[in-house]
Order: sequence, then C-alpha cells, then structure tokens
Amino acid sequence: MLGVTDSKCLSVARRESLVEPIQRLATDYALGLATIHDIERLNILHASLLAMTRALCRLSTPPDLCLIDGNQPIRNLGLPQQTVVQGDRTHTEIAAASILAKVWRDRLIVRLDRRYPGYHLARNKGYGSAAHRLALQTLGPTPQHRRSFKGCGLF
Repeated sequence: MLGVTDSKCLSVARRESLVEPIQRLATDYALGLATIHDIERLNILHASLLAMTRALCRLSTPPDLCLIDGNQPIRNLGLPQQTVVQGDRTHTEIAAASILAKVWRDRLIVRLDRRYPGYHLARNKGYGSAAHRLALQTLGPTPQHRRSFKGCGLF
C-alpha cells in the first residue's frame, strides 16, 4: 500500500511524503513516548515496549490484535498480541507505525538541534557519529542524553 515498507529502507523525503496518506487512511493511530528516565530505568527494549503500550492506550478504540515488531511481547498488555520478527518488512500496519514514529522522532531531533547547537543532531539524528561523540567529549552531555550510554563519557 502506497509503497509503505520498513522505514529504514526509505529515504527521508519518502518517509515524510507517506505521513499524511498513512494518517488519512489509518483507522486510528497514536504515538507513545518513552523518556530518558524510562530508558535508564528499564533499558531500551522495555522502554520501547512501554512506549508502544502508551500509544495503544491513546487509541480511541482498542485493536482486536496488536502486531508487535520483534520477538518480545508486551507484558501485562491485556490485549491479544502477536510478535513478528522483522514485522516492518512483512506487515503494512507495522511499517506504517514505524514510519510515523521515525518521522516524529526525526522532527524532534531537528528541534533539539536548535536547542543544543554543536552536537550535529540534525545531521546524525542523535546517533553516535564521530562528530556527535566528539561533541559529547567537548561539550558534555545535554539533559537529553542517556547517562548510561557509554558515549556520554560518564562511565
């Protein structure tokens, strides 16, 4: 549908162009967030599952079945669920959700780049490029950096 596939296989422009059609055609959609505190407390996997739960709670009607990308179910969800390894490559619904989430996150990172200049966030989208790691060493971590991440130089 519309060329929706794994968000990592699409260009930035293609992901952006798919947001409006996905939102228009979806029965419902919601974004769920995990904070830095959530990630530090739980780990990245469980914080991602928590963000999925938060998104599900924001839907106007609970789904009949939750398709979960990966091999880890959401504990205590209370809804039928099915894990799908590489689900963003085989299920349009998972791929569409991944696109919406990635575009939202990338837009957030661009806003954070304006707030925290010098970390090259808009260019590296917050991933540990050489320039980003150098900025962490030079400028130190921002409040948006995970302290447990080895690239922050705190360990």
